Amino acid sequence: MAYKALPFSYRVAARGDIPALTGIMNASIAKLQQAFLSPEQVEASFELMGMDTQLIDDGTYYAIIDGDQIVGCGGWSRRATLYGANHTKGRDARLLDPTRDAARIRAMYTHPAHARRGIGRFIMDLCEKKAAQEGFTRYELMATLSGEPLYRACGYSPVVREDVPTSNGVTVPLIKMEKHR
Repeated sequence: MAYKALPFSYRVAARGDIPALTGIMNASIAKLQQAFLSPEQVEASFELMGMDTQLIDDGTYYAIIDGDQIVGCGGWSRRATLYGANHTKGRDARLLDPTRDAARIRAMYTHPAHARRGIGRFIMDLCEKKAAQEGFTRYELMATLSGEPLYRACGYSPVVREDVPTSNGVTVPLIKMEKHR
């Protein structure tokens, strides 16, 4: 079922959406990071980012729709993994306790042709509301440099900046950020 919030609607993503969502993720990583990272860092980012099917299986990942086209995606998690794709090292499927842990805002991507139209803020609002319905009062995320301005505008504060190494020796700068409700 799709829910409407002008000008976009959303629905819980399903496994059948994976090809479309992966296309959006790949385009977003390749294009929207260019102004912030070197070409080598953009390429290395694919090792740290991408599809996390656990979010789909948990029912906490959303397809953002404009008309009849998926134009963005993002979600939240009640699990400990802060960022990454199915293939990313260091994943932790442990369930979080909303009374002491922060919900994770995860895997937000906008198709470059639809960037700067409010999709990111729409996803943020949606995810924070859904996590709050499950009792979470704090939110954490791992921001890319291109995402940091949006997250700051949504009330997130930087906690720590990290240069995350990849298997090819290139480091990708990321920023752990948090927000209290």
